[in-house]
Amino acid sequence: MCTTCGCSNTQGAAVTDLDAEEAAKSQAQAQAPQEAGAIGAHEPAYRRVTEHEHGHTHPHGHLHSHDHAHSNDAPHSHDHAHPHEHVHDHDHKHGHDSERGTSITLEQDILAKNQLLAERNRGWLAGRSILALNLMSSPGAGKTTLLERTIHDLGETLPLTVIEGDQATLNDAQRIRATGARVVQINTGTGCHLDAEMASRALTQLDPPMHSVVMIENVGNLVCPALFDLGEGAKVLILSVTEGEDKPIKYPHMFRACSLLLLNKIDLLPHLRFDVEQCVGYARRVNPGIEILQVSAQSGEGMDAWYTWLCAMRAPGGRAES
Repeated sequence: MCTTCGCSNTQGAAVTDLDAEEAAKSQAQAQAPQEAGAIGAHEPAYRRVTEHEHGHTHPHGHLHSHDHAHSNDAPHSHDHAHPHEHVHDHDHKHGHDSERGTSITLEQDILAKNQLLAERNRGWLAGRSILALNLMSSPGAGKTTLLERTIHDLGETLPLTVIEGDQATLNDAQRIRATGARVVQINTGTGCHLDAEMASRALTQLDPPMHSVVMIENVGNLVCPALFDLGEGAKVLILSVTEGEDKPIKYPHMFRACSLLLLNKIDLLPHLRFDVEQCVGYARRVNPGIEILQVSAQSGEGMDAWYTWLCAMRAPGGRAES
């Protein structure tokens, strides 16, 4: 959980607008040579975009371990020693119950704050008739490839923008940008998931058009992302057949949180020992209402069913609004 893994501090998350970065680079290249030596002329564009600027000051407590004289007129030399003995027979048995209670309380506070921000995001999106989907999976399950294929197949008929989430690098955002779609990258640093505050910052940078779809590719992780609402219309889980059919019962919270399971890379089934029926059975045991589609983002097999689901979610009165 995030109160124990230490990823709940999201202040260090960086939001990078790749279009703004490219524009800043072009502007820097067009500057006169005499300006090249100016302070900050060679500062990376993404740093200027993502810099955490704030006007408030951070008070720092300092321990003053120095001797000081009392300014009273009459000096005093009283002794602060306590000669009495502290004898007691009782044992100091401090269990972990208090620590556990503190951890649970902190986690509840974090999730409550996140939920409030998520509802604000949800209202912001609804006011613009934007469908946001939270895509989650293990690393390497094929989320980015699925997005590339979806943008390629639907880009001319369905306005799509993307928020990419990773601990580091702009690699996935650059892949999405190569498709021609508008994209913003969130780098979480040590964080293992996106949260509503990060999503809010990214949506401000992305500025998606009205009546569009925003795909939010979460950090690859089958644990923490399930806990954090981003304000999305639905959570979509991508599971690769290379991961094993028992993932739904190993990570039940993730499968329980999602509306749709995309069983990806089915083109590899002839080469794997993967029991599709058992995997589907496990998923429905954990979440009886989950929809399951079998797809291959690489070959295109089954993708039409995914597109039909997506269009149904986007339609007025669709499942995202019900």
